[in-house]
Amino acid sequence: MKKLFIYYSHTGNGDEVSKIFKENGYDIRKVVEKKKMPKSFFMQMMVGGFRAGINAKAKLIGYSNDVSSYDEVIIGSPIWNGKLPPATNRVIKETDLTNKKVTFVLYSGSGTGKKATEKLNKLFNKPSIIYLQEPKKYPEQLKKLEPLF
Repeated sequence: MKKLFIYYSHTGNGDEVSKIFKENGYDIRKVVEKKKMPKSFFMQMMVGGFRAGINAKAKLIGYSNDVSSYDEVIIGSPIWNGKLPPATNRVIKETDLTNKKVTFVLYSGSGTGKKATEKLNKLFNKPSIIYLQEPKKYPEQLKKLEPLF
C-alpha cells in the first residue's frame, strides 16, 4: 500500500510531523506558496489570518496534484484564524482524493479549529482528523499519530 503525506508548514510544525511520516514509510510532499508571507510575525498573523478567513487559495510552487499511485493520503495543515490556510485550500481543491483513504493532521497553538473541522466534514463526509498542539514546541503531541502506523 503506497502512502503519501502532503503538508504545508509555515512555522516548522508541519516539518516536525513530516519526519514521523517519513520514518514510517510515507512519501513526503511539502507544499510551498508562491507568494511569501511578510517578515513580521504581527503582519503574518494579519495577512495569513485574513486570507484564511476568506478561504483564499494560494498559488503553489511546483505542486503535483497527482496522487493516483497512492492508496492513502494524509494532509497536514496548520490552522489559521480557525480555518485552513490558503495553501491547504488549494491542495484540497486541486487534488482528486476520490477512492483514497484520507486523514487530516491539523496543528495549531490555539485549539482544534472549529471552522476548519466543519469544512473538512462537509467536503469529505467526516474524515479522520488528528489534532496536534504545536508539535515543534510539544513533541509529545506526535504520539497521537501512532495509530496511523
